[in-house]
Amino acid sequence: MELRKYQKNLINKVRQAYLKGYKSPCIVSPCGSGKSVMIAEISKKATAKKNRVLFLVHRKELKDQIRETFEWWGVDLDYVEIGMVQTIVRRLEKTIPPSLIITDENHHSLANSYKKIYKYFPNAKLVGFTATPIRLNGGGLGEINDKLVIGPTVSELIEWGNLAPFKYYAPEIIDTSKLKVRRGEYVSKDIEDMFENKAIWGDVIKHYKKLSDGKQAICYCSGIKQSKRMEKEFNENNIVAKHIDAKTPKSERDAVIEKFRRGEIKVLCNVDLISEGFDVPDCNTAILLRPTQSLALYIQQSMRAMRYKEGKTAIIIDHVGNVGRFGTPDMEREWSLEPKKGSNNTIKEENPVKQCQECFYTVERNIKVCPECGFEFGQEEKEVEQVESELVEIDSIAGFTTDYRKPEDCKNMGELYKLAKHKGYKPGWAYFQGKLLGFVK
Repeated sequence: MELRKYQKNLINKVRQAYLKGYKSPCIVSPCGSGKSVMIAEISKKATAKKNRVLFLVHRKELKDQIRETFEWWGVDLDYVEIGMVQTIVRRLEKTIPPSLIITDENHHSLANSYKKIYKYFPNAKLVGFTATPIRLNGGGLGEINDKLVIGPTVSELIEWGNLAPFKYYAPEIIDTSKLKVRRGEYVSKDIEDMFENKAIWGDVIKHYKKLSDGKQAICYCSGIKQSKRMEKEFNENNIVAKHIDAKTPKSERDAVIEKFRRGEIKVLCNVDLISEGFDVPDCNTAILLRPTQSLALYIQQSMRAMRYKEGKTAIIIDHVGNVGRFGTPDMEREWSLEPKKGSNNTIKEENPVKQCQECFYTVERNIKVCPECGFEFGQEEKEVEQVESELVEIDSIAGFTTDYRKPEDCKNMGELYKLAKHKGYKPGWAYFQGKLLGFVK
């Protein structure tokens, strides 16, 4: 029950923000950084002073999880109300006025239900938690929050051993420009129609076998029909899979997750269920079959496999080109309370990465030889660039990741120079390390 250094630092920054007159700070910290224990620690400090805490969640599955965390952390639950936003907003007059309102997944806080609760308790201080402080339509959180408290980056958490390093594959680039958008998200029916293409479905099985055969995976689908079909496809290929969704009875869902925990199920197929805050056992692979315009959803799903485990390298298989809209999960992003310019939450820019045609590994555009399989990029590169340029026209892409953290992990000078850039070192450091490792004669 010891907080990590960066967790203590974030909590202290929130306290300092209150002392400086801020009333509604928002902690921005990546998935897997331990937001639950930070929430528990803030609640413990508040309830120790007999101050009431109202903790808001947007899904019923999260209530029991956070209650268990509070009990484990020693929070005085006599002074805590854990409630779904949809419930609290209907019984405001019956809710004991809180001194502190904590909002989980704070990027939802601009919804009218949240704002109604905040307005009803004007004397309460607020604190929010999110990995992505931005609305789906690009709007900032300045209407609710008055300060962002920025936590460590994904790259730092990987380097410190708090998150697993990862490899990102995008075997299919799909043109989402033809999809209709409703309320800021792709229309589910159009997504399912697009996945009628059998070649795409076949690639899901092929690339799982090639990139993560026998390892546990969570497969994110665009609809129940698609998720059930993927369950069938995996099982027909002797890969034990199971579908669950929000309508699956809780007892059945719990049983499926327990089997997944024991390794009896290899692939867990779902539709957005195992995303924000949902507690599932550690897995090695995330399979993305759902094109999305939501950065929050993309981050939650792509990073699901990145929980740290000794010797583990997470595998992210992106069949829908989400990396083309948002970049890799470890991309450093500049957050602001102000809305982004334009209608999107991203900025268009040149695509800085390309795919290996042999193994589909994502590499920087200037790489000549794939560090994963040794494929030499040649004349075929132009064809790949044309496909990727179409993707850039749909949305933005930025970021590139490696799964090495120290010089000894690198296979060549290109990886050493990338590692130097990642750590903020000068190229001379990479050159010196290359001489030590025998890469430079």
